[in-house]
Amino acid sequence: MVSVHFQNCIMFHQMAGLSIQSPLTTISVLVFHLVLIPFSGGQSQLIGSSQPIVATIGDDIILPCHLKPAEDVAAKTLEWTRSDLDPRFVYVWRAHQELLDLKNPSYLGRTSFFTDELKHGNISLKLSRVKPADQGRYKCFIPEKEEESFIELVVGK
Repeated sequence: MVSVHFQNCIMFHQMAGLSIQSPLTTISVLVFHLVLIPFSGGQSQLIGSSQPIVATIGDDIILPCHLKPAEDVAAKTLEWTRSDLDPRFVYVWRAHQELLDLKNPSYLGRTSFFTDELKHGNISLKLSRVKPADQGRYKCFIPEKEEESFIELVVGK
């Protein structure tokens, strides 16, 4: 990614009529981009599971989701939703606590976070006593960072 970005930068300089003639200038441009890239927006990523999570009715399961690089998210708003539900919220965390009044009633008493893991960017959702109606596509979301990850839950018998 960096080399493609660097090549694009060189092409931009050449198209603008600028030339990169000395190795020092080339190194300066490279260092400039290597230093700026990590600080530009959108570098964090929510990681879930690329494979469906398979559960049996009655199981307790974990829907994995963590922020990479790890960052303390305990003070952030964190959401787990299913777009096919009304209300769509499976779990909402804001200001160090769960918001029960937004939660879909079918998930009351069955979802939780590992709150001590939030400081490491782990926002995996524990879902207890899985039901057939729990099957679906879940979204793990940090609104402030505009980061999301999707996890598919398949429920068997």
